[in-house]
Amino acid sequence: MAEEAQSTGRKQSRFHGRVEAGGRICAHPACNEPGEFRAPGARSSSFDGPGDWRWLCLDHVRAFNAGYNFFDGMDADEIVAAQRPFAGWERETRAFAAGGADRPPRWADFTDPLDAIGARFQRKVEPERQDGRPLSGEDRRDMKTLGLAADADRSALRRRYAELVRRYHPDRNGGDRSHEKTLQDVIAAYTRLKAAPAFA
Repeated sequence: MAEEAQSTGRKQSRFHGRVEAGGRICAHPACNEPGEFRAPGARSSSFDGPGDWRWLCLDHVRAFNAGYNFFDGMDADEIVAAQRPFAGWERETRAFAAGGADRPPRWADFTDPLDAIGARFQRKVEPERQDGRPLSGEDRRDMKTLGLAADADRSALRRRYAELVRRYHPDRNGGDRSHEKTLQDVIAAYTRLKAAPAFA
């Protein structure tokens, strides 16, 4: 084992969690030993993120661990609840975002399960521009809002925008404001696209 450690060039440590100090000093007052062990600091972890950490020497991290009490500050009911075998499982968690991956196919749409598994990994390939200019996902969504093809140029963008504004503007529809949301989407999409690299 020692030969293997020497061959990999890594220093073996007798203590789990030790990180070579690299100039850190123990955070305990009046201690000048290297701070090689991480311990929770004054601010504990919360919904806002991880808490603070401090670095202690071996003796002071042992003293910290000996005095650590997970149940400190809890009343009897909270302690019982924390000790239940399934504690925490009843809390509602955030759903996974559907945008991270394509949705799986419906098994009922296939007679052969292998076809369904294969369909899970087939992605629709979006068309690229002939001029090679990049289109982000947001650009593609905006072009879909305007009803433009991937190869549309700046003049086509302006023409389509003018056409849609005329179509949905209340002044051109006798004051009818039922298309106001669509008009706002068109204006927002055009504003983003005219500044996009594909239309520069």
